[in-house]
Amino acid sequence: MAGNTAAESEAEATAGNAAFESETRAAAGEAAAKSEADARWAVAIVGAGVIGRIHAEAVRRHPKLRVGAIVDPDPAARRKLAEQIAQAEQGAENTAPAEFATLPEALATGGIDIVAVCVPTGLHAAAITAALAAGVHVLVEKPIDVSLPEARRLTALAEEAAQRGVLCSVISQHRFDPASAAVAAAVAGGQMGRITSAVASVAWWRGQEYYDSAQWRGTWALDGGGALMNQGVHTVDLLAWLLGKPVEVFAHAAMLAHEGIEVEDVAVATVRFASGALAVLHATTAAYPGLSVRLQVHGTTGSAVLHDDQLEYFHVARHGTGATGGPYGGAEPDNQASRVVPAAELRGNTKPADAFVVGHLRQYEDVVDAIGTGRPPAVTMRDGLLAVALVRAVYVSATLGRPVDIDALLAGDYDDVAVAIDRNGGISA
Repeated sequence: MAGNTAAESEAEATAGNAAFESETRAAAGEAAAKSEADARWAVAIVGAGVIGRIHAEAVRRHPKLRVGAIVDPDPAARRKLAEQIAQAEQGAENTAPAEFATLPEALATGGIDIVAVCVPTGLHAAAITAALAAGVHVLVEKPIDVSLPEARRLTALAEEAAQRGVLCSVISQHRFDPASAAVAAAVAGGQMGRITSAVASVAWWRGQEYYDSAQWRGTWALDGGGALMNQGVHTVDLLAWLLGKPVEVFAHAAMLAHEGIEVEDVAVATVRFASGALAVLHATTAAYPGLSVRLQVHGTTGSAVLHDDQLEYFHVARHGTGATGGPYGGAEPDNQASRVVPAAELRGNTKPADAFVVGHLRQYEDVVDAIGTGRPPAVTMRDGLLAVALVRAVYVSATLGRPVDIDALLAGDYDDVAVAIDRNGGISA
């Protein structure tokens, strides 16, 4: 058989070169994708339950983050979440997270940049302590702990770690809601004048099956409290964020609608702030069929109402003075909410199905920026400590039947008060 002609040889060479170049480009693309994946910060999700899944999805959506590890003592739970993440990433390179039974095992392998603590509250301390000791940044779900002394210890650890450039932040995603942010800006900017009062209400329902679904629910040891500590703590955080440092609390609490739990399902309190402002706080899981979360803030030149994370009402005096309201008010009653937030953030508009994930993603964006720039996070452990202290003050006041000073509480004066709540609403130490 005759040899190839020069033209045929040239064609074969060209085809070979094209194939080689195609393979080279493909390899380069894979290498670039792998490099990009490796460059993203690895987050270890501690706790593969409902909140852990929310965190995993928020992390997955952040361009600078990836889920590097799932930590849970239940192998089926951690495997399920790991598979969900891998499926969501459609098998992309380096996206299947490693699985570990304990956080120390995950930290020992190295390569973890952030630990997200998503276990029951009573298990937070061990995870936070281990992560900070390893020099790893921490994002912990609120509340930071069931115990105020332990919360103080963890805050001190976090502040010491901050001196070494290690960040610790507490999930308070509702501070990042556009509606909350708009009200906070108006308060900080003086548009609402002197803040005089607030009314905060969490009127939810939890059926008996909710508490029966897990042994830790409704316990002091792992839940740290009931309607106020578990369901209402985010509203407590917003209240302190908008009105400033609380100084005194007088409260009542009761267990009226549920069986087999140790904690309250109704709590009410009055709160006095350092500014002189007064607030009413109400939280319950006994409001059938379950209503809403509402926070209204009032000042001398404006008022605002947050309702289920959206802005229901906003009005400030046009010229920075309350005079335009007239001696009895109502002279200028227009709702200005649509001027300060997008339409989607106004009360009554449908929320997206992933609103909870988006809220967490906003806080992850703050944490990533804080790490990158070296600034403190928008929500510090001391913020989280204050929220725990305010809740603890409600329980102590309800137990003792008298007002509780927040500074004294933070100093440890009430650490020995043991709270017990009976079904008739009577409180005993």
